[in-house]
Amino acid sequence: MTKARILDGTTIANEIKAEIAAEVSALALQGIKPGLAAVLVGSVPASQIYVRSKVKTCAELGLFSELITPPDTVTTEEMLGLVATLNAREDIDGILIQLPLPAQVNAKLLLEAVSPAKDVDGFHPVNVGKVQSGQPALAPCTPAGMIQILKRSGLPISGQNAVIIGRSDIVGKPAAMLLLQENATITICHSKTHDLAAHCRNADILIAAIGRPGFVTPDMVKPGATILDVGINRINDREEFDRFFAGDVRREELFLLKGSTLIGDVHPAAYEVSGAYTPVPGGVGPLTIAMLMANTVRAAKLRRGLLA
Repeated sequence: MTKARILDGTTIANEIKAEIAAEVSALALQGIKPGLAAVLVGSVPASQIYVRSKVKTCAELGLFSELITPPDTVTTEEMLGLVATLNAREDIDGILIQLPLPAQVNAKLLLEAVSPAKDVDGFHPVNVGKVQSGQPALAPCTPAGMIQILKRSGLPISGQNAVIIGRSDIVGKPAAMLLLQENATITICHSKTHDLAAHCRNADILIAAIGRPGFVTPDMVKPGATILDVGINRINDREEFDRFFAGDVRREELFLLKGSTLIGDVHPAAYEVSGAYTPVPGGVGPLTIAMLMANTVRAAKLRRGLLA
């Protein structure tokens, strides 16, 4: 059997970021500098790392960015006031509110308060509706990145059977809409799906986005299928490590050094059945930030009437 092809998300993300940097340089000649406001509430370590990575990428590509850090005691009303201020600012094209938010903050209300024109996460109902109806919109970053991986890797989408495991508003549902726009045939599977494995075995493109480590096993994969593994799960337990990575000497060295390792929603043995797959880490993840940058530039152009 031919060895499965690794779809290197970092390389593809770097291609996209180089294109964005060129766009930003061209906009600068017109006196335009796209701006992103990143709102990080409280002190969740993972969120801090992620947001600072976004701010750093803005600087690298020539975008303006502002990090706003309300305390974790902030109220919904205070957050709504902050969003209203950012909506009104001309130097801000994109507003990013890092999730999760503290329990006392109404996240749904807050996300809907962001102007659809500045909703670079693509979560606002207006943008969701535009994506569904095929209108120009700000699409959610992870699904948009998955489409870029497929296209830039020369993998077919039109006419392919695409099976998505997971129906979240952030990945599963928008991924279905974007793949449908590319003329794929879509099946969305979830916790109530009967005979999930049978659906998966019918997939030319299999997307795993459920947050369960190593859930997709080799018997669930059609030989030669393309796997997009969206899961990022941390393993700390030695027994669990051995279940997934027994015999992987390099991975074991790193596990012993760090005390943990990352795994996707797909069992590593299932990758070997595929024709191509995104690894974890280094697959879909890098595209999410690249597409956030792309959405910020797109928002800047749409707001100024530079895109149809």
